[in-house]
Amino acid sequence: MPVFELTDECVFPPPQLARSDGLLAIGGDLSQERLLLAYRLGIFPWYNEGDPILWWSPDPRLVLMLRDLHVSRRLERTLRQGAFRVTLDTAFARVIEACASVRGPGREDTWITPDMMRAYTALHDAGHAHSVECWRDDELVGGMYGVSLGACFFGESMFSLVADASKIALVILLRQLDAWGFDFLDCQVTTEHMLRFGAKEIPRTEFLARLLMALRKPPRHGQWRFEPGDSGE
Repeated sequence: MPVFELTDECVFPPPQLARSDGLLAIGGDLSQERLLLAYRLGIFPWYNEGDPILWWSPDPRLVLMLRDLHVSRRLERTLRQGAFRVTLDTAFARVIEACASVRGPGREDTWITPDMMRAYTALHDAGHAHSVECWRDDELVGGMYGVSLGACFFGESMFSLVADASKIALVILLRQLDAWGFDFLDCQVTTEHMLRFGAKEIPRTEFLARLLMALRKPPRHGQWRFEPGDSGE
């Protein structure tokens, strides 16, 4: 399959035309209009600093249906101990900066470029992108961010400065999304980390069908907060 070159017009080729590695298109911009259209079509940007913008639609797609969330006994114990405080949408800029700067084993660079940070911060300001923060005392020690449309949350990146911090943030977020009536977390690409939480690979055709159904549900737009009785603060 060829890789499509995008123009200034805000359109995408059908995701089914992506290459076998998932690459669909190159170019375009990171405007809110284009990013939101991409997510609605099951497409996301992923590229390195200095490269043109690359747009992907992998097949298979890693998805975590919220009813399939698996939490280990050890992590459940950590949750019950209450050593961390978890918040929503209180430090989005700090979370995305940490996701860009914290390096794990074998990770020497980041795809979260300054342009990406500005674009997703603008999505956050518009009520489409959200963060979950994990605090120990007043120190931000973990978290994640992503995009919300309809009943789907598109996970983008997470970070952890201490053991279990990002896992705690993930579990509390997913349980809150389930309580709000969300359908699934889009994990985008397969990782052993998310497989351990119950995520599964599904064909792109199935993912797009599930996404279409999720987009028919009312969005939870604007700033997120835990409600009384919820996990977190």
